[in-house]
Amino acid sequence: MSMLLLGSLFGVVTLLFMFSGAPIAFALGSVAVLFMYIFMPASALDTVTQNVYEEMASITLLSIPLFILKGAAIGKSRAGQDLYAAMHVWMGRIPGGLGIANVFACALFAAMAGSSPATCSAIGSAGIPEMRKRGYSPGFAAGIIAAGGTLGILLPPSITMILYAVAAEQSLGRLFLAGIVPGVLLVALFAAYAAFRYRKEYHLAEAEFNRTGAASALLANETFTHRQKFEMLPRVVPFVLLLIGVMVALYGGFATPSETAGLGALLALVLIAVVYGVWRPKDVAPILSSTLKESTMLMLIIGMSLLFSYVMSYLHISQAAAEWIVGMQLSKWVLLAAILFMVIVLGFFLPPVSIILMTAPIILPPLKAAGFDLIWFGVLMTIVMETGLIHPPVGLNIFVIKNIAPDIALNDIIWGVLPFVVLMLLAVLLICIFPGIATAFPDLVMGVAAPAR
Repeated sequence: MSMLLLGSLFGVVTLLFMFSGAPIAFALGSVAVLFMYIFMPASALDTVTQNVYEEMASITLLSIPLFILKGAAIGKSRAGQDLYAAMHVWMGRIPGGLGIANVFACALFAAMAGSSPATCSAIGSAGIPEMRKRGYSPGFAAGIIAAGGTLGILLPPSITMILYAVAAEQSLGRLFLAGIVPGVLLVALFAAYAAFRYRKEYHLAEAEFNRTGAASALLANETFTHRQKFEMLPRVVPFVLLLIGVMVALYGGFATPSETAGLGALLALVLIAVVYGVWRPKDVAPILSSTLKESTMLMLIIGMSLLFSYVMSYLHISQAAAEWIVGMQLSKWVLLAAILFMVIVLGFFLPPVSIILMTAPIILPPLKAAGFDLIWFGVLMTIVMETGLIHPPVGLNIFVIKNIAPDIALNDIIWGVLPFVVLMLLAVLLICIFPGIATAFPDLVMGVAAPAR
């Protein structure tokens, strides 16, 4: 069988399994085992478990369940609501400050928890009702939270970046650092749009008041005393210090990524016990249960994705596809645009974990041959995959928002997030034009990386 026919068959069968409704892990695993049975030696099936184990025998992957535990501990506490309340109080006097406060709260919580859905749920459960009470349109309020939640896969510690570092064989520490400035850029863009949209809605409410006398809650002024502001700090500062401490431990050379994850998880459990009194077995059990469920699901997807990639490599499908792409002799920017477009399309149907592990063997060699920095590309790919969390048909964050605010029409949520998708693509464009946005900070902290050979 020709390589073209084999590759086409592999792709078609994968799509059929994906659209069959089977869980992603089982779909990928089934395709891998099926092609092992048909096209590989009979002994290959005897080594499935060994292959999965060897592919997953990475000390870096050990950090994933520990970061999940850290996020679950913070997510199950009132840290999200307190963080939102603190941002609201401190930024209340700024025009559009409530929307900006939600963006900042999402960014900080995402950096602490490392989970987009958890961020949407924790901040949105407090932020969306408050914004709507203050006169924000439902779609605008939902869009802010849904988009802010996506920062969880860009700002460290990011599980998505951990997987990319493993798949691309790149430094995890450098990749984490590379995501910080682009993350801040996205926060700035989101906050600027929140302020712009607020002013637009404010002027509309003002015009309505002048015409009919109907006063919108947007027109009300809210002030907070210094005492109210400082009263919020004791519940927020410890978690911010946790975030800083984890980063110092990692980049100060005091701990490896997996050790840092363990330290972060332990400190998170200690903090919620001290600050919120969450220490009794009945309080801790849901945290451990949630961690176990999410870790098992994610590690199963990772294992089956790695087996899927192993089969592609054994059958030379990924190598042939990579050689074909290189042989097209596209200009480097056309190549990059085509790959990012493919990632966007895959984001319609697949989570970031599967996209990375399925496509890395195919897209990374041509990108490397074209002279692109794979750390820089990892940031671009992560931002593009972020858009998949807030655009249909999958749009996980959209459905999280729908769950916590069921009275907001799904159509309103979708229209509310679309401007943020545009802002993410704008950030991608800016990073392409000014690559130092992603590369300068890791070079500053860790030194300039040696050119890849």
